[in-house]
Amino acid sequence: MLKVLVLSPMPEGLIRLFFAESLEKSGIEADFETINEAGPKLDGALKEADFVIGDYTFKIPITSEMVAKMERVKLIAQPSTGYDHIDLVACRKNGIPVSNIGGANAISVAEHTLAAALVLLKRMGYAHRRMVEGAWVQEELLNVAAEVHGKTWGVIGLGRIGKEVAWRARAMGANVVYTDLARLPDADELKLGVSHLPLQRLLSESDVVSIHVPLTPATRQMLGEKEFRLMKSYAVFINVSRGELTDEGALAKAVAQGWIGGAAVDVFTSEPLDAGNPLLVAAKEGANLVLTPHIAGATNDARLRIIQTTVENVLRVALGEPPLNVVNP
Repeated sequence: MLKVLVLSPMPEGLIRLFFAESLEKSGIEADFETINEAGPKLDGALKEADFVIGDYTFKIPITSEMVAKMERVKLIAQPSTGYDHIDLVACRKNGIPVSNIGGANAISVAEHTLAAALVLLKRMGYAHRRMVEGAWVQEELLNVAAEVHGKTWGVIGLGRIGKEVAWRARAMGANVVYTDLARLPDADELKLGVSHLPLQRLLSESDVVSIHVPLTPATRQMLGEKEFRLMKSYAVFINVSRGELTDEGALAKAVAQGWIGGAAVDVFTSEPLDAGNPLLVAAKEGANLVLTPHIAGATNDARLRIIQTTVENVLRVALGEPPLNVVNP
């Protein structure tokens, strides 16, 4: 009997339902326990667990102390793209692989990114707000609304999501440039229709910039005042990755003071937002900001793929196969 500890806030009955068909086919029996807070109960469950499904809300970090209690764990399956709340070094030292969902939500995030760009470039949020207020701003927006077609779209991070964004932006007629730690081979760049630029050139030459990198010590606040001042005054910026990748105060200032044309943000350093968040304050004061509550990858379609990916990975390891999407090799 395998023991699966679930740290995400999902009822045990729902977890059993997700696993039921696959368990029946494989002939494996499993017991599930959901725990959403620290304490003696969690400590005991960690010692007995064969598998841990992480917390997609990131409220329960997996620390080195927790890892030390994992006597039998064969896999920590994190049901999200992000995993910076897990001590990967401790997991590696204890021989515990950690996996994420790979590209299960890539389509959803890419579509959200394209939608955000269109809303910003066409000033749809502003138009809606002013019409609700009773104004007719057609003439005003004729002078500022823009298209994706013919623009340069800069993609920071050309992983699974970045590639999905690049493909869609190209389909809409954009010229796509990218920057990444690992440059694609020439043949792959040609196939995807993208060209590589250093970060500073990408920022200064792009009309749209979207960021799709994991949060690491190297990427934390990689974009601040210096970087936003490099962008064109009418360019727009989109962050659907992690809030900590940017200096939120600098981004709010960049939009409010017109260093850039606008920004769409789906992720924040602290969630839910507090009243003093500089992006929220700037948005309330009328800045061209589109704020969404961390929903870019949260469509029903993506959630089903995330669950399926997590279930399949746990069962792979239970059957003696190596896990997929390991982030701490």
